[in-house]
Amino acid sequence: MTDRGDEPRPNGNGVAEHPPADGQAPDRDRAESPHPESTGTEGSDLGEAVREVEAAAHEHRPPAGPLANALTAGAVVVLGVAAVLGSWSLGVGSASTPGPGTWPLLVSLALVVLGVALLAGARRASDAERFSRSSWLVLAGIATMVGFVAVIEVVGFEIPAALLCFVWLRFLGRESWRTSVLTSLGVVVAFYAVFVAALAVPIPHLF
Repeated sequence: MTDRGDEPRPNGNGVAEHPPADGQAPDRDRAESPHPESTGTEGSDLGEAVREVEAAAHEHRPPAGPLANALTAGAVVVLGVAAVLGSWSLGVGSASTPGPGTWPLLVSLALVVLGVALLAGARRASDAERFSRSSWLVLAGIATMVGFVAVIEVVGFEIPAALLCFVWLRFLGRESWRTSVLTSLGVVVAFYAVFVAALAVPIPHLF
């Protein structure tokens, strides 16, 4: 008796199709199945394209020069020293009972060290860019940080911290409204849970 399974069968268009052999996928499935190696290739191509765009964006920006590097490093040192003095006025406390100025003091000291390191390498630095329009974003970020420090003693840290995160994310980082709002609220809640509720650090707060 002849096995009719190997005979060609007409498809919907009237064209005869041969059934697939044992263990072999139909031609249609093979044609529609994605190639696993294509995903990795596309990902690498996308990464290379992003790097090329970034390189082209930085190619036409003139370097800052030693004087601008030194001025920038000096500004960082001055800002760090001012932050150290402000943190000290909040009360540093001790290692066992940290005060509200403990963590700001540590960050301020790190800022001073960073500024000194930048000042030491101002002549050799070649990757800094000349002051341009985008540099105003840095000054805006510094201004918002100064405002945060100025009002935290008066109204607590919750509202200033939320506004600071929102401004940085939405207007400086160009994030979406939803991401900026949710992230800002999440940062404040996490900071409150860790430093106020869990560690009982005497940070000025409203609740």
